[in-house]
This record gives sequence, C-alpha cells and structure tokens, in this order.
Amino acid sequence: MSDSTVTVGRRKVRRPRALSPLREHLRDTFWFAPTGAMVVVCVVWLATSWLDEAIVGALQDGGEYDAVKELMGFTEDAKTIVTTVSSAMMTFIGVVFSISLVAVQMAGGQFSPRVVRLFVRSRITKLTFAVFLATFLLSLLVLTSYDSEQDPQVVTTVPFLQAFLTLGMVALSLLLFVMYVNSTLRMMRVSHVIDRVTWEAFRVVARMPSGEAGDAELGPVGVQVAYAGRAGVLRDVNIARLVRIARHHGIVLRLIPRIGDFVVPGTPVFAVHGGAAPSRRALRYCVSVGVERSFHQDLGFGLRVLADIGLRALSPAVNDPTTAVQAIDRIVQFLAAVGTGPLDTLRYTDRGGAVRLVQPVPGWGELVDLGFSEIRGCAAGEPQVTRRLFAGFDDLLSLAPEERREPLLRHRELLAQGVERSVPDAADRAFALRPDRQGIG
Repeated sequence: MSDSTVTVGRRKVRRPRALSPLREHLRDTFWFAPTGAMVVVCVVWLATSWLDEAIVGALQDGGEYDAVKELMGFTEDAKTIVTTVSSAMMTFIGVVFSISLVAVQMAGGQFSPRVVRLFVRSRITKLTFAVFLATFLLSLLVLTSYDSEQDPQVVTTVPFLQAFLTLGMVALSLLLFVMYVNSTLRMMRVSHVIDRVTWEAFRVVARMPSGEAGDAELGPVGVQVAYAGRAGVLRDVNIARLVRIARHHGIVLRLIPRIGDFVVPGTPVFAVHGGAAPSRRALRYCVSVGVERSFHQDLGFGLRVLADIGLRALSPAVNDPTTAVQAIDRIVQFLAAVGTGPLDTLRYTDRGGAVRLVQPVPGWGELVDLGFSEIRGCAAGEPQVTRRLFAGFDDLLSLAPEERREPLLRHRELLAQGVERSVPDAADRAFALRPDRQGIG
C-alpha cells in the first residue's frame, strides 16, 4: 500500500490532504491575486518594452523609416484608447467592488454569515480584481513609454507591442466582467448557494469515509498530549504525518476533540495508546487551528450551514418557508447518503495494516439532531415546512437500517406534537401533518 492511501474499514482510500495554512490564508485574502497580477504585468511590460525598442532599432538599421512612421501613426491612434482606459479603469474597479460588497451583505443577511466564505474565496472575483488592476497599471506604464520625438530616424522606441498588449488586457477585462456579473448573480440565488454548500459537504464524505473502531481495540491510554497553540477552531489534522509519527514510535494516536471543536491551550488533543508520546513539537505541526470552521475534514459543517439557512428563512424577519424547504431537501439528501455507512470514528492504518490513528466524527444520531432539531422547533406553524419534514422523515426511515430509525422516529413524533400544539383547527392540522416532498407544491 502506498503512503498516499490508507485502509478505512475494508476500503482503500486516499489520505485526506492536509490544509496548508499559507494556502488557506491566501485564499481568504484579496491582496495576493491583485499583487501577483501587477508584478506579472510589470515584468511583461518590461519585456514588451525591450522588444519594441529592438524592433524600432532593427527597422532603423535597415533604413525602413516608412515602416517606423507607420508604427508611430498606429501607436498615436492607440494612445487615445490607452489614455481612456487609464482614466476609466479605476471607476470600473469601484463598480465591481460595490457589487461585491452588496452581494456579500445580502448573502450574509438573507442566508447565513457562514456562506460569506463562498464569496471571499471566489476565484472569479479575485481574478476580475487582479486583471482590472493589472490593466490600469499597464495603461499607466504604456503612457510613460511614448517618445516625444516625432522623427522616425531618431525615435528610440515606439510602444507598438505595448499598445496591442493593453488592448488585449482591455478585451480580457470586459470578458471577465461579464463572467463576474454572471457568477455574482448566481451566488445571490439561494438555490445555487445551497447546491454549493451541499457539494462541499459531499466532498468531505468522499474524502473521509468512516470506519468503525472502538477504544477497546486500542489498549489502555498511556498519556495525553495537551494542545499548546493558539485558541481557535480545530479545522484539520495532517493524517499522513500523524500516521508516520505513530508508526515510527509504534503507538496508536487518538484525536480527542472532533474537527470543528473549539480548542484552547492546555486541553488534551491526543491520547497515546501503546507507548510513549512523541515530542509535542512533532504533533503541534500536525494540527491546524483557525478562526472559523472549514469544510475540509468537518463532516457536520455542511449540515450546520444548511440548518442555518433554513433557520434564517423561518425567522419572522425573513419569513421564507420555500427557502427552508430547499434547505431541507439537501439535508435529507445528505443524511440519505451517509445513513447506511458506519459513523462515529475514522480509523487509519499504516502500510502494514496496523491501526495508527483514530479520529472521531459525528454519529448518526448527532447528524440527525443537527439537521432537524432547530428547523423542527421553528416549523410547527409553517405547513409547507412541516409537510416537507414529514416526507423527509418517511424517506429516511425507508432507507436507514433498523438500528438507526430511533432518532428519525423521535423527531417525527416531536414534530407531530409541535403541530398539535400550534395549529388549533383540525382541518389545518390534518393538512400540516400530511407528508409532501414539495411542501405545498
């Protein structure tokens, strides 16, 4: 078995790749892409400036002064466009920035603050800003390349290639602006946001298949390793490195907090089974802590975001039960996908098949509670939502194994009791208790 794969249960899967703190920092910021684009455009401008000088020098050496004069005429015509671009591009950037702020504000207020992450990490948004700023800088640099000398025999440079490059950047900027507006409008639609969150949640399932492991198989706990970094949310652990460390020391490491838990210095983060603990320094760099949860290894974060969207839709300030139904659709889809597989723990082995790392994940009952508890508590007076919930419970009960039906039956009964208390009219109550996959169509 290669170092890039592990055995989980009876399946061989690729080890989840560790988060790079630098990469995550750059993805969560807006300065890196524009700065990199401006550096690149400066280098390209220097190269094209040198080529323009070389072309003019070659034509002058060959006595092709008419050709030089034609190039000068073209660049003078292009100068008007370059000047217009340099003066208008900053206004264009301001428009794009304003659109982004409005979109982020609307998404955070209408859906959930957790979905703002999708806007911040949007590649098309960062690329649009980067190209716009690069075009603005390039237009300024090209204007400095114009020679005041009008004699084709003594002129030193004619920004011919630079003008073409600027026109190409303007065309690219217009194309990216259309793509950016289209992407932003899609991100403001609740169906697209919910679909994107669900896609991220299923990526976690694909990268982190669950395998059952009990503490009794691991032997007694030798020592516990305390966390020594800064306080924050546990976002990720370096699976491959932890397996190598445990194999080198002949031990089994068990992660005590779950991904998504808030950890503070001094609390135990690893339990060591079967031997002495590795150095704290070696284990410290295997744990990634941040200010917010990430989809990377967090099995329950997708449900958390979907539940937040449903709750926000059911609040009196928003009062949008149709959006809540769309969130419930995806919650049912996610639970149906994980409902037949093993949960509670992940067990990773080394190349020899020995268990080296045990990682806790939410169990079935916890996932059901996370997906339905809060929405169910707010849905009793919304017949569209209650009907969709009853249909969802019925679908999951038909798919889940016998031993996993208890949480579903409990939530179904609690929802029925809530409807009984909240809807006094018998006809309305019977209507709200009838399962319907579309709510009220």
